[in-house]
Formats: sequence, structure tokens, C-alpha cells
Amino acid sequence: MHLTRTLFSRCVALFHRRQLDIDLDDELLAHIELAVEENRRHGMTDVEARTAAMRAFGGLTQVKEEYRMQRGLPFLEVLSSDLRIALRQLLKSPGFTLTAILTVALGVGANTAIFTLVHAVLLKSLPVAKPEQIYRVGANDKCCTWNGTMDDWSIYSYHLYSYLRDHTPAFEEMAAFSTMNQSLSARRSGTTTPARALTSEYVSGNYFSMFGLHAVAGRLLSSTDDRAGAMPVAVMSYHAWREYFGADPSMAGATIMVNGLPFTIAGIAPPGFFGDRLTNDPPELWIPLNQEPALHPQDSLLRLPDTHWLYVMGRAGDGFEPATVQAQMTLEIQQWLRGETNLSARDRADIPKQRVRLSPGGAGIAALRDYYSKGLYLLTAISALVLLIACANLANLLLVREASRRHQTLIQVALGAPRRRVLRSVLTESILLSVLGGIAGLLLAYLGTRALLVLAFGDTKNLPVASTPSLTVIGFAFAVSVLTGILFGIIPAWMTSRSDPADALRRTHRATHGRASLSQRSLIVVQATLSLVLLTLGGLLTRSLNTLESQPLGFQAENRILVHIDPQTAGYKPEQLPALYQELQNRLKQIPGVRKVGLSTYAPQESCCMNSGISFQDPTADSSASKMTSWLRVSPDYFETMGTPLVQGRFIGTQDTASSRRVAVVDETFVRRFFPGKEPIGQHFGMGGIVGHSGDYEVVGVVQDTQFNSPTLIQNPMFFLPLNQSIHFELPSYNRTDISSLYIGRIELDLTGAQEDFEQVLRRTVANIDPNLTVLSAIGMKDQVALTFTQQRLIARLTGLFSMIALALASVGLYGVTSYSVSGRTDEIGIRMALGANRGSVISMVLKSALMETAIGLSLGIPCALIGGHLIASQLYKTRAYDPTVVVSAILLLVASALIAGFIPARRAASIDPMRALRTE
Repeated sequence: MHLTRTLFSRCVALFHRRQLDIDLDDELLAHIELAVEENRRHGMTDVEARTAAMRAFGGLTQVKEEYRMQRGLPFLEVLSSDLRIALRQLLKSPGFTLTAILTVALGVGANTAIFTLVHAVLLKSLPVAKPEQIYRVGANDKCCTWNGTMDDWSIYSYHLYSYLRDHTPAFEEMAAFSTMNQSLSARRSGTTTPARALTSEYVSGNYFSMFGLHAVAGRLLSSTDDRAGAMPVAVMSYHAWREYFGADPSMAGATIMVNGLPFTIAGIAPPGFFGDRLTNDPPELWIPLNQEPALHPQDSLLRLPDTHWLYVMGRAGDGFEPATVQAQMTLEIQQWLRGETNLSARDRADIPKQRVRLSPGGAGIAALRDYYSKGLYLLTAISALVLLIACANLANLLLVREASRRHQTLIQVALGAPRRRVLRSVLTESILLSVLGGIAGLLLAYLGTRALLVLAFGDTKNLPVASTPSLTVIGFAFAVSVLTGILFGIIPAWMTSRSDPADALRRTHRATHGRASLSQRSLIVVQATLSLVLLTLGGLLTRSLNTLESQPLGFQAENRILVHIDPQTAGYKPEQLPALYQELQNRLKQIPGVRKVGLSTYAPQESCCMNSGISFQDPTADSSASKMTSWLRVSPDYFETMGTPLVQGRFIGTQDTASSRRVAVVDETFVRRFFPGKEPIGQHFGMGGIVGHSGDYEVVGVVQDTQFNSPTLIQNPMFFLPLNQSIHFELPSYNRTDISSLYIGRIELDLTGAQEDFEQVLRRTVANIDPNLTVLSAIGMKDQVALTFTQQRLIARLTGLFSMIALALASVGLYGVTSYSVSGRTDEIGIRMALGANRGSVISMVLKSALMETAIGLSLGIPCALIGGHLIASQLYKTRAYDPTVVVSAILLLVASALIAGFIPARRAASIDPMRALRTE
């Protein structure tokens, strides 16, 4: 209690210092007057009485200081005093202050912007209760459906999920959800507003309770909602509720039409919850798994025991041991597979190999994290190099500043100022500069993060990554700023505190100048080395991006529009599709500016396509080659619309109808892989190894290879089937795939040129065909291609930007050091010129000194740059990690910048008046 009262009184005293000082003065004067009066009574004169009283009392100032130390919080008072002095000193030199703050802001801002992305994508947990208790049943991101065995299990059928849920009591809750989100047509019942495409996810009834979430309005799903025959309900995301329905409280309990079927909105999910994975298109509707057959009557996955399409997560119960549960679930899957009757002999032989791995699920499904992880780690390392260069620049600035104030500091030391006080003063100024730079860096980071998000994820309004700095990000920026100030302010502070006070009396600065110059030149070497590394890495990544973007893609992107559409959400049955497709082509061709129209299930440069093994009718076909292929359905005019060249045979045409022979067009890779040295036209093949289906399709044409996925990925051989030709398979999974492939997902348009308001005309045309048929989105093919290279473009552009920042900082540092060196050699240069040295020789002397540090930095930077190129080799596409052109270009750019930075002070040195220099000395 006594300690608490003492602390409280000291805190109060901190805010009443002026009044307490007045009271102290009055009390001390009263004590002295009493002593004087007492001395007078003993016969002293007034002068003797006062002198004796003052002598007995001691030093008045020392008594006051001792009292102040006892009454307040000395540390805070001293710190406050140091901060006020440091702030006054900075305000006296606005040019230095602004340069230092900007230097730190660039370093801290770059690191904070990257850390914001790293924190959101790589480090942040899902906004759920106790995320550390969440485990994922699996470790891979297989997508989207899978049949048979898979050795390392990560996705599951509904039947298998139910089996695991009921036989694994170690989990308090085990929830399942679809591997792929889908766009469903939705509008509020009873309104005339057009249907809106909402991203939807199928989830088990215990999905939200497993995550420990609560509704903002209404309620969330429960297990009773996920039973056969239950009333159709859904949960809406907070974002969709606010953006599309104005946060209307009546939406909880309202009816919406989803694909033409009535669903009741049970409630609204909590704000900030974006689902079970980070994606740029998070779910806006969560629908119970048992409602999937109603929305997909033709190709439902729910009732297929051998088709796996669900991710599974669970919340650990008491005494949960991951290794034990993992082994138990491995046995459960093996037992379940032994009871399945649809397994092939090969799959049954592989049952002992099947296993399950549990992985931490608190951060959700890690697909996006895995995709961006290498790139973000690389950018983190590169931004750290920028920070090091900025810190070296700050240290250089502080060294120059302390050298200019050295005489004043030494006088303070000579007059009795403690060396620790001098050290603390310089450090306080350094930390204050860094903190101010960190605040400015936060502003740069906020603006930079917004640009990063657009560059990385596109201009989406529903991205669950905020550009506003979080408390974690602010703490990171503050910690980086303070560490910068301490680590790189300690050198000039130490050098100042170690100076000899006698130098102040001799009014010389040469001794310290020599030491400071050595430190500064060492920092310039470091800056040159790191700058060369960054310039080389930026050049390599930029060349890789240019190579990636300039390679042939197998189609023309100019004046092509890609339209996303889903007839299934509008309620179309397979038998209604041919008439719809014909109507779409006829109507769209009538739009002014449209040359050709193509339809397809998928389009290039998107997540493509359907995959299948194949078999051949020809027994001599190459059976040693991998028979995994990708395929899609296309309409007549598709290849002409996309500008894909024909290599041999013919395209799919109007003659390829439902009643004609079944045909296929293959790409060049297909021919090289399966028909080497043979005539491909007329060959027959079929899907999988199904008996009686090895000759289903006849090859009628060969087209140039088309990059349907990123060129950095290995692409399967491709074949293309007509939209209107279907096959009935005996196996339900193949039959479901064939039926689902009849539904187009894309419309491709070839335009005569840029069209104003084309998207509105397009939407109106489609709505006139069928008001329930919604255009989900429309994008230019050039923009779609650009989206494929988002990560490569993000890394290349940021590395290039950071290398330019590093080059600018290194140039400023070299300029500062050279200018300081010239000012310290004014007398020497004056004497040289007085003895006959010309301007050219002086400029040459100064430039030689300036380029010496750059040369040393280059000698160290070249091997470091080569090592850096080797480390980022996995990020390069058809670009050598040791590209001599890039390295030489980086060297020339750095040398040119050094020449420019050194020439200005060199020219100033050559303009020195010899007589004035001698008078100064």
C-alpha cells in the first residue's frame, strides 16, 4: 500500500512540477530565514548570520535537485528533457531532418507494406474461436473431384466424411465443406430486382459450431439443417448482407431464390469471417451439403460414394494426440475402403498404402498461402536489404551531423557533462528520427499495401485482407523504427562520447574526421554491395517476366472478350442446351462490332480443365507414355474466335451434331505424346480404361498448343470435344462428368475494336434471351492473361522498385560522404590549387576517392549477386540465374549513379578559392 501511495504521489508530482518548485523555493527560503534569525540571536551581524546559515545549509541547487529526484519520476523527466532538446536540434536543421526521415520512411515503409501482406497471407489465423484447436484432416490441396484411392488423403466423399465423423470421437466436432466455391444465381423473393451471382459454398450443418462462431442476426446452420428433407436454408456473409442488402435486419428469416429455388436466410455470419480459406472471392452464401442435389439435379456429388470433393476439418477434444488420431484415422480409411464394392483391383491392392495426415487448420486451407509463400519470402528478404541500405544512409547522415557538431560536444564534455549523457543525447536524437521516419513509413505502407493488393489479387472489393495497418503491423513498424535508431545511431553516439575534450581547446577536428571518414566509407561499400545485388535480382526477375509474357500462347488476346456464364444456375436441363447455345450465338453475332462468337466449358489462362486418363483403339499406340490428359467442350467457331491456328485436318464445325460420329480435335502435345511418327487424323481414343469405350472419339484435327494454364506449369496434352455430342457411360462418375461438361461456362467474343458500353449491351442481350440467365462477369482477354502472371509481376515490379530506391539511397549516401570529405579537405585542396593544380586534376582526385568505395562494393557485390541469382532460380522462367547482360547492366547503372553523385561535390571542390581556403585554415 505504501508503494502504491508513493508511486501515485510521484505521478501527481510529474504534472505539477511548476507549483511544487514554487512551494520548494518558499520552504527552503523559510528554513534559511529561520537559521539566519537564530544566528542573529547568538550575536552575529546580518551578513555573518546569512553566510553561516547558507554554509550550514549547503548548496541550494543541489538540495533542489535531490528533492526533485525524490518527488517525481526521474527517468521520465530526463527522457522528456532529452526529447525536447533533440526536437529543438532537429528543427534547427530541417534539410537534414527531412532527408533522414524520408530515408527511414522508405526502408520502414517497404518492409511494413510487405509485412502486411505476409501477416495476412502467411501468419494470420482464421477469425474463429481458439484456432489452435482446429486440425485439418489432410495436408494437400487436391481439387476438385477425385475417384478411387489417393495414398495421401486430403479430400473425401460425403459417405467417407460421415464414416470418419462417426468413428473418430477424439474430435469434438468434425465439419466438411466443398473444395470449390460456386457462383449461384440469387435474388430476394417478391422483388423485381435482377438476380445476382453470389459465391456459394456447401458446408456440413456443424460447420459454424466447429469454428465456434455466432450470428450477427438470426442464427447459423445446425446439424438439423443438414438432413435429407430439411427445409432449404442458407447463411449469408456479413459482406454480402451489407453491400447488397444494405444491412437490412429483415434479411434474417427472409426468402431468397437460389437458382430459382426458395431458400430461407437463417442468419448473417459475423463480420470478418471470410470462410475456411483466404481467397480473393470468399463465400457469400453457405448452404447445407444436403441441399446440393436440389441445386445440381443432373450432376450431384453428394450421393456418389466413390467421388471425393470435400475438405474436412475438426476441433480437437480434451487429451487430443495428433499422432494417435492420425494413425487411428488411417486405419478407419483402410477399413472403409475394404468395404467398398466399386474399387478396381489396382485400387484394392493399394489399400495398405492409404494414409491420413493431420495438419494445423487454424489458418484454414493453405492453397493461396502455398501459392504466394515463396514470392512473399523473397520480397521480405529484398525489402530487408532496402532497410539495411536505408539504415546505412541514416548512420552516414548522423556521422556527418555529429562531425559538424563535434566542437560543441567536446566543449560540453570539457565543462563536465558525463559521457553517458552525451551518448544518451545522440541516441535519443537518432531514435526520435527513426520513430518519425517510422510514422511516415506507415503512411507509405498504407498507400503501398493498397497498390500491392490490387497488383497481387486484382481489383476485388471482397478481399479479406485490409490495407489499413493492424495493431500487429503498427507494432512491427514501431519495433523496426526503434531498432533502426538504436543499432545505427550507436556508432556516431559512441564516437562522439569517446572524443578527447582537449581537442575542443585546440579547435581541431582532424582526428575525429579520420575515424568518421573510415566509418562512412565502410557504410558506402555496404550500400554499393547491396544495391548491386538488388539491381541484379530486379533485372533477372524483369527479364523472366518479359519472357513469360512474350511467349506464344496459342491464341490471340487482342480485341477478345471473355464472358462467364452458367446456364445450370438458370435451371436449364441438358436437353434444352442446344437450343440455348444456338440462340446465344445468333443474338450475340447481331451486336454491332462482334465478328465471331465461341462457346466453351473453360477458357485459356483460367483454372482449367477437366482431367481424364485415356485409352486407344490402336493396339500399337504408345502405352508407355503418361495417359493423363485435359479436355473441354467447344462450339463451332471457337478456334476461329480465339485465333488458335489449325495445324492439320479441320476444326469442330456445325456438322458435328448429336447424331453424327463423335469427333475430337487434339493439340500438338497430344500428337507428340501418343502418336509419335504416325498420322493423327483418323486415330481413335476414349476416356479412361472403360471396356468398350477406347474408340469413342475420332481425331479430325490438330491445333497449335494453347496455354490454358500458367506457362510455368506443366500442361497435360489437350483434346477438344463438340458441345452437342454426349456419351452414356455405365459408371455413374463418368456419366456425371459427361453431363456436367455439356454446360458451358464461357463465351468468347472477337470484336472489331474497343467498344464503348459493350458490357451493358452484352448483359442486356443475354437478359433478353432469358432473364434468369446471369452474366457473372466479363473481362478482356488481355486482362485475363495479365491475371495469370500476377505473382511474377508483383515480384518483378516490387524488386525493380526496391532496387531503384536502393540505388537512390546509395547515391545520396555517396554524395553526402563525398561532400563531407571535400569540406574536411578544404585547406588541402586550396593549397594544391595555390601550388598550380588545375580544376581537372581536383575533380579527378575527388571522383577517384568517390569511386574507390563503389569499386570495393562492386567487387563484393558481384559474387553476392551471383549467389542471389542462384537462390531465386526457382522464380525465373527461361532466364539464366547468371545472366551476364543483367549483371553488366547493373554494374554500369551503379557506376553511372556513383559518377553523378560524386561529380557535384567534385565540381564544387574545383571551384574553391585558394586564398579563402588558406584563410579558413
